[in-house]
Amino acid sequence: MAVHYRMYQNNNEKSKQYKKWYARTVALETVSTAQLAAKIEEKCTVNHTDTLAVLSALTNVMQAELQSSKRVVLAGLGAFKIGMSTSPSDTAKEFLPSKNVKKLHVLFQPETHISKEGYRIKPLLNGCTVAELPKNDVEKEVEP
Repeated sequence: MAVHYRMYQNNNEKSKQYKKWYARTVALETVSTAQLAAKIEEKCTVNHTDTLAVLSALTNVMQAELQSSKRVVLAGLGAFKIGMSTSPSDTAKEFLPSKNVKKLHVLFQPETHISKEGYRIKPLLNGCTVAELPKNDVEKEVEP
């Protein structure tokens, strides 16, 4: 299995990288909670219905904990917390959440371990490979 990518060209004429080629990952499909539950059921003794119940409860509990200004850590996966984008105010007293908080978002930090050599290792990416998406419709430049 590999993470697929598709080539794209920078067409922003104002960019220093104008006409340069890059790759973007491509999600081939979406995996639903029910599909995850089925795959989890194959790997342990918990049945599909119980797995669905746990995953559903997990989202509800995580929502409550995150909205209580807590950081949620799932071992082997990573940590979640809520972040925000704000506009500035001239003084701290003039800062009003209704006026200055523009949006909230969820931040995810994947779990990381340090190898013996001192490198950061993210278990979710361990063994990951990449491959160009088959039948890529982008014409590649021919090297002279």
